[in-house]
Amino acid sequence: MVAFTLSVIVTLAGTAAVVAYAKRRPQGTPHTWGEAMFGAMFVFFLLFMGYGVVPHQWLTWAENELAWRSDKFFIGWGGILKPQPLGGWNPLTINYLHIEHIIAVVIYAIVLVGNVRLWKVWQTRGAKPAETAPVRSAFGRPLVKEGS
Repeated sequence: MVAFTLSVIVTLAGTAAVVAYAKRRPQGTPHTWGEAMFGAMFVFFLLFMGYGVVPHQWLTWAENELAWRSDKFFIGWGGILKPQPLGGWNPLTINYLHIEHIIAVVIYAIVLVGNVRLWKVWQTRGAKPAETAPVRSAFGRPLVKEGS
């Protein structure tokens, strides 16, 4: 549990660092060679943590400390999802190994969505919203309020 929690905290801290750096770095500023290499290394580190270490630590924690195995069936709270082979109504036999892998897939999906969002944050940093066009008359001339 400690390794999984620490890997999640490190990944979230790195993500927060990217967002904070994107807010203060103006768009179009040239990078030095050192900045580019450090940025590439940091992005690789975050991708490695998000797609490699965090799911691995979840699977390790679930299999070892939580003892989620294929012979341990998920029957739900109060036996509401008890499968038919065990005397229940549910035609699906769900064990904890299935749930463990579904959670791993959800972790991958969260990291993928976060990856796309971080790219959007980085690419649109410092961009000003587009100005709205002035209201025009039927003749195509802009309408101007009196006194402006």
